Amino acid sequence: MKRFLHVIVVSAVVLTAATQAKAQSNWQVGSDFALITPQKSMWMAGYASRNKPSEGVASDLYAKAVILDDGAKHKAAIITLDLISVPRGLRDRVAKRVEEKYGIPANAVMLNCSHTHCGPVVRSPEASITDIDTEKVKQAVEYSQTLEKKLIELVGGAIENSVPSTLTYHRARAAFAMNRRLPTEKGLRNSPYPDGPVDHDVPVLKITNAEGKLTTILFGYACHNTTLGIYEFCGDYAGFAQTEIERAHPGVVAMFVMGCGGDQNPYPRRTLDLAMTHGKTLATAVEAALQTPAVPVEGSLQAKLDHVEVTYAAPPSKEELESRLTSTNKYIKTHTERLLKQLEKEGQLRTSYTTLVQTFQFGDDLTLIALPGETVIDYSLRLKQELSDRHVWVAGYSNDVFAYVPSKRVLNEGGYEGGGALIYFTTVLHPGPFAEDIEERIINSVHQQLEK
Repeated sequence: MKRFLHVIVVSAVVLTAATQAKAQSNWQVGSDFALITPQKSMWMAGYASRNKPSEGVASDLYAKAVILDDGAKHKAAIITLDLISVPRGLRDRVAKRVEEKYGIPANAVMLNCSHTHCGPVVRSPEASITDIDTEKVKQAVEYSQTLEKKLIELVGGAIENSVPSTLTYHRARAAFAMNRRLPTEKGLRNSPYPDGPVDHDVPVLKITNAEGKLTTILFGYACHNTTLGIYEFCGDYAGFAQTEIERAHPGVVAMFVMGCGGDQNPYPRRTLDLAMTHGKTLATAVEAALQTPAVPVEGSLQAKLDHVEVTYAAPPSKEELESRLTSTNKYIKTHTERLLKQLEKEGQLRTSYTTLVQTFQFGDDLTLIALPGETVIDYSLRLKQELSDRHVWVAGYSNDVFAYVPSKRVLNEGGYEGGGALIYFTTVLHPGPFAEDIEERIINSVHQQLEK
């Protein structure tokens, strides 16, 4: 009788192990990376005050890709970039080519940028180029064209590296991000605001192979990558965090996914040492997350993408624009001149812009939401509250970084993220602030995609 029971127990253990192995083998996952540091001096992105090209490299910049295949003919490609933005044209071309060459649906291709302010200017050839410096424009377009080829090859490399894998979701926290919209008697000031809303979550997707060896880590944080303003290429805190993780886990590809950090800054800031400190802080949070109870990610993969039209508030009249030409602010004046040219050429100013909202559902185990633009923190806080019955990861800066994307609250408060920054965007000519319903349009798209 004891021998019989022993056989049953052993059989049950073997069956359980076999079942686990089968579950593990359902996922096929591969990752890869490519160096994208410019090989020559270039104009840098992120600060309008910069008056000269780069003068060296503080740390290399990378593009990284992970390919997720749930074993049921559902695939996705997530690409992360140590760059200031994702131009819409670049994303669309890469997604189309990936679908044609590798069979991954274009709506399942996600590009997310770290938003480092120490990377090169990136421009798609078809963008509305309005810079005066023709050499700056030429460099940016050439770099983007080379980048596009590298990203397509990168996806191919990740596919070649695909192996049976297990996915688990984890969370921790890091606290160096602080709201930067400080209310003062003279209005909002870009300065530390400890009472402002923040999202200190550090979501982590851990990927191991069939032998249980760690292969890839995706991790996120909602904070501007603006510790630095130097004239050297550098991934800032996000780059240093990836380096720290990869140093601690040789052979692993660590990928940073930028969250809704449009109104968040790393504090303190301004030195390379602080960028490295913040990077180590974030890497430590990732290590802590890996020690938390694992949430198995075993559900089938569903990727959806919507084209969402967002509208602008009532545009300025021609008379109002002409009155702005006397402004002593060169950016206001230049922006006004561009709008007047558009009005003369087309007879009207832009009334709306169509952007991209994307979701990835891993069954009921994990929901990844990819929002466009420089999304403010209210979006992640709201979506996590409204979807509190599930594990939710909200990314900003994905697929189409065309402008700051304010919430209704930020829009009504005004300030830089509420509309003031739009005069600095040159790839899309914005007539003025967005309409109040921008938040609802984007949030509604997310909910519609997640309906079963």
